[in-house]
Amino acid sequence: MKKKTVIISGGGTGGHIFPAIAIADALKERHPDLHIEFVGASDRMEMQRVPKAGYPITGLWISGIQRSQPWKNILFPFKLISSLWKSYRIIRKHKPLIAIGTGGFASGPLLYAAARNGVPTIIQEQNSYPGITNKILGKYAHKICVAFEGMERWFPKNRIVITGNPIRENLLSANVDQATARKNFKLKPELLTIFVTGGSLGAKSINQSTAQWVRETFDETKHQLIWQTGSTHAKDYLPEFEKKSGIWISAFVDDMSSAYRAADIVVARAGASTLSELCALGKTAILIPSPYVAEDHQRKNAESLKENGAAEVVDEKNLTEFPTILNELIANANKRELIAENALRLGKPQATLHIVEQIEALL
Repeated sequence: MKKKTVIISGGGTGGHIFPAIAIADALKERHPDLHIEFVGASDRMEMQRVPKAGYPITGLWISGIQRSQPWKNILFPFKLISSLWKSYRIIRKHKPLIAIGTGGFASGPLLYAAARNGVPTIIQEQNSYPGITNKILGKYAHKICVAFEGMERWFPKNRIVITGNPIRENLLSANVDQATARKNFKLKPELLTIFVTGGSLGAKSINQSTAQWVRETFDETKHQLIWQTGSTHAKDYLPEFEKKSGIWISAFVDDMSSAYRAADIVVARAGASTLSELCALGKTAILIPSPYVAEDHQRKNAESLKENGAAEVVDEKNLTEFPTILNELIANANKRELIAENALRLGKPQATLHIVEQIEALL
């Protein structure tokens, strides 16, 4: 009997990959007979993260358009033609019931090929300002699941459903208390803990500010640190800090559930998926929005949380303020608790379920 197949495509960064995996996990739990195939970019992190989550993935020779270095786009037309051709082959081979895109380079050719072959499509847009891939795909999608109001500026209004962003199920369901989570990082269960992350690739400014704070302020008798440098910057910080007492430092954190649960304070970028996780878990956060994203949407997302008393925000151009704000939160337990409560009120922990319900309606 032919397998009932769903194809999911998205990647390039954790912000596209982890929502895709969350949707796949929820679909598989509700429909064990479904076969789920992933499609990603052949040289990006989804080629490692998706198989690790237990799903097969096919890579496309595709990359984004380089706006700042246009000479690097010389191969883009060839990559696009190659990816479209391969996407058509994938669709015809698997004959999926539905195709789902969570953003990123590879989802463009795959969902376009699916739509052209009469396969129902859904896109999930995490940000308040969509990327170019999802803007294009919105013309073909049957449903567009979003996390922010006002997305009719970019997508057909009658196809938009406000669901929130998918949260990795293991973040919500993990049965680990704070003390155990800290022990998982070889840290003391009783000390206040800060978790710093600039994402899977890393953020230079966050790493630099964290290093400065550690050199000038860090006190291993009062607090401790979980520090994800990102793969790009690990070599710059591990040699200096990996043997320092009270600090767990690595290029990547595999056990994000424990990292979040261990933390009293999280320092992070303001990508939509990160903010959704912080709110769903009710974490006190200092957000440092990336200034290198379209329409400055990270800053807008972060300011929305700050206006609701759900986060502290430091602009990249004002990073000298970071140590002061961090030290104030370390010293003020009442303020930490208030921010965490406000964040929890904004959380949408059922977002993945709502997206799956939209998928089921098309199935």
